[in-house]
Amino acid sequence: MSQSKNRKDELNAIFNQLIEIPKGKIDLRDDRIKKQWTVEIESFLLSKFLVTQDLYFKITQKSPSSIEGKNKPVETVSSRDSIIFCNLLSSELNLEVCYTFESDSDEIHFNHLANGFRLPTEAEWEYTCKCGTKDVLYGDLDNIAWYKNNSEKSTHEVGLKEPNSWGLYDMIGNVWEWCSDVYDETIYGSYRILRGGGWFDEARSCLATNRRRSHPTSFKIDDLGFRIAKNKN
Repeated sequence: MSQSKNRKDELNAIFNQLIEIPKGKIDLRDDRIKKQWTVEIESFLLSKFLVTQDLYFKITQKSPSSIEGKNKPVETVSSRDSIIFCNLLSSELNLEVCYTFESDSDEIHFNHLANGFRLPTEAEWEYTCKCGTKDVLYGDLDNIAWYKNNSEKSTHEVGLKEPNSWGLYDMIGNVWEWCSDVYDETIYGSYRILRGGGWFDEARSCLATNRRRSHPTSFKIDDLGFRIAKNKN
């Protein structure tokens, strides 16, 4: 079997890791400004696993992670690193890329109609984490997440803890996840939203509702990674 055929099979296997998320709606809240809003969610696809170091290397030929392990989540990646990955993966699979941007600018243009890979919005992320419920956790924290009390100061291979009822792993704990949204452009400029909690966090930080934000190009840390989403088209 040719090397190109092997690679094509490996990339096509990514589709088998996508879970179809049903349509619905989610109530979001920003405790900083005491604002609450409701978002309608169209059905979409979300990976059951965080992007691993192995997959990240196959697509980008880069190994940025501070805590090495091919089946551990990739980390120490910026928001821009994650969308570059999405664009490269889309191109490899002959899909339309979702993002365009200038190399010397923080401005990112998102084509929400493209059929390629992308980051989830924070509304999609929280809705999927909660499985359409109002629960801030989808199980006992020690059973579903790697966090400060059980991580032994490290990330762990993806998929070892219990999934939520829609079949997604590590939505809570292991590493925080980049989402596509700008946090509050009027105050924080281009800062992007992070969700989920990581291996270094206390239990109170590992909730479906917790929101953090940081700079899309300069912020890289060993408990921050991402997972990929895709429109159904």
